[in-house]
Amino acid sequence: MIKIRKSSERGYANHGWLEARHTFSFADYRDPAHMGFSVLRVINEDRVAGGAGFPTHGHQNMEIITYIIEGALEHKDSMGNTAVIKPGEVQRMSAGTGVRHSEFNNSKENKTHLLQIWIMPDKNGYPPSYEQKDFKEKLSSNELCLVASNHGRDGSVSLSQDVDMYALKSATAGERILNSEAGRFYWLQVVSGVVKFNDVTVATGDGLSASMETRIHLKWQAGTEFILFDLPN
Repeated sequence: MIKIRKSSERGYANHGWLEARHTFSFADYRDPAHMGFSVLRVINEDRVAGGAGFPTHGHQNMEIITYIIEGALEHKDSMGNTAVIKPGEVQRMSAGTGVRHSEFNNSKENKTHLLQIWIMPDKNGYPPSYEQKDFKEKLSSNELCLVASNHGRDGSVSLSQDVDMYALKSATAGERILNSEAGRFYWLQVVSGVVKFNDVTVATGDGLSASMETRIHLKWQAGTEFILFDLPN
């Protein structure tokens, strides 16, 4: 079963310094029909104005992934980590028993465009932790790249949840067939371009949920970027 979450139907917020699209209920946007999918709780597409950012705030018991599309974001947290996240890099912060952090766009002229993703962990109470890896070389191969997984398989960032997160950023058209388990759930989030998931076509900003699919045929146009989540039932 496949359902489309159209880009235009997402929640929207404009705070001046931040323009955000919410795939699932978040902050002041609440839609009981879209509270998450499997263990996916948040997919926010954010555009942060130059010289602005998220001031220091706290989280608990959530796996938080930052995926930069354009620009850069400076991260600081209460664990002592300071880093700049750029396109092609994936940051994972496990909030666990509690962490405070800030995210800031140091550019005065350019917006930072990103996806912020929240995944519920397999249990509460983990110690907070941080990880960031560069996947630019792998992404340049025009192949699906595993960027996050349970226990950090094949050089991906590690998650405390039974989730595989793949990214693709392709300059050329392509396709890939994946065998899947009927008991798994899948979420496709299109960053840009056009993707066909089995018989369903989605485009920039669209999301797609799938369950009970034993075979996944992905076909994309040139200039496409997307993220694919393999999720537990």
